[in-house]
Amino acid sequence: MELLDTDTPDSGQIALHARAVQFDLSDVPAQCVYGDPYASHLYNGLSLLLPAGEEWFIELLKEALPQIHDEKLREDVIGFMGQEAMHATAHSGIYEYLERHGIDPTPVIDRANWVFGSLLGPRAAKGAKAHNYMVERLAVMAALEHIFSFLGDWVLNAKRLNAETADPTIVDLLRWHGAEEVEHRMVSHDVLRYFDHNYARRAWAQVVAGPMLLYLLWQATRYLMRVDPNLKMSVRKRRAIWRGLIRSGRRGVAPSVMHTTWRGLQYFSPRYHPGDVGDTAQAVAYLASSPAARAAVK
Repeated sequence: MELLDTDTPDSGQIALHARAVQFDLSDVPAQCVYGDPYASHLYNGLSLLLPAGEEWFIELLKEALPQIHDEKLREDVIGFMGQEAMHATAHSGIYEYLERHGIDPTPVIDRANWVFGSLLGPRAAKGAKAHNYMVERLAVMAALEHIFSFLGDWVLNAKRLNAETADPTIVDLLRWHGAEEVEHRMVSHDVLRYFDHNYARRAWAQVVAGPMLLYLLWQATRYLMRVDPNLKMSVRKRRAIWRGLIRSGRRGVAPSVMHTTWRGLQYFSPRYHPGDVGDTAQAVAYLASSPAARAAVK
């Protein structure tokens, strides 16, 4: 373990903290991305998966925090945990939103809870084995946070995802969350480096984490498309999820396959650093102007 110099010209002086937000989803239509059920349920599925993952992040960092003696890193971790807790709360409204439109989201949530609560959850280990298992999970967390940070950067710059193509509240939810992902993108990487500099472990964690997240998101989107009573589509079209999402990517209302693949592969560079993903100033500027953040302080 070592004391880290986490300062970078872009983000070193940012003090991370949770922000109060207020998202009113009561008027969001069944297709939050207008005329695009594939992108709509991609975002709905992601919102259903995120709380379990974020709660897992928090519990894992609670386990690691007593072993972190770098004061700056401890402050960042505590701020990160506060933001993740707020993310889990903000996305929980998607559950009621989907139920209101006749969709039961329980199977998606149950699968996410099993993956993060059982598969990646605590184990009965002690000493070196317990420490190694903690570091392995920290590597998975860092790999997932890379994905969330480049998706956050994408959504902040997705000009075609706007109030004309999607419900403004959903756009704000995605951009607010994406902005905080960009803002705290250094933390999980710095925590992993504090405990372990092993490139092989970092790379292997992405080999595990990337496909795991893709599988969960695929299954969630597939399920939501299948059970959505609001869709006037044939079974064949409901199942054409990849084709639909590729079209959504071309329209600019969802990340393209090429962009996602390219950004994901960046993590495997030995010279990878999260500071190269996104712009902290842009993220903080959006967080200051977010309608949900403004609504919460009125």
